[in-house]
Amino acid sequence: MLIDFNELSEITIPNMNGGEGKVIAKMDVNDCGRFIKTVIPPKSSIGPHLQETNDDINFIVYGEGIAICDDSEEILKAGTCHVCPKGSTHSIINAGEEDLVFYTVVPQK
Repeated sequence: MLIDFNELSEITIPNMNGGEGKVIAKMDVNDCGRFIKTVIPPKSSIGPHLQETNDDINFIVYGEGIAICDDSEEILKAGTCHVCPKGSTHSIINAGEEDLVFYTVVPQK
């Protein structure tokens, strides 16, 4: 299976999960799970939300940010991977001066 994010439609989500600013995303949903390319501009965030269905696996490719998972703070930068286990609450904040870009996989179990 190949997912070409260059061919997916882009959506802009203002105040995602009560966060600040906007989030820009491209998403593919299939039998294997959800695959998402996300861009969080500076001074924007994804607000705290419960990870209800499955683990949320985020591979950071560009920028700097902070993930807060069950009150534990993690520094995000290119080359890191933030995993929010099913049943946990997390948020992601762009803490830098450039876009925070990452790919998310939410596997279908």
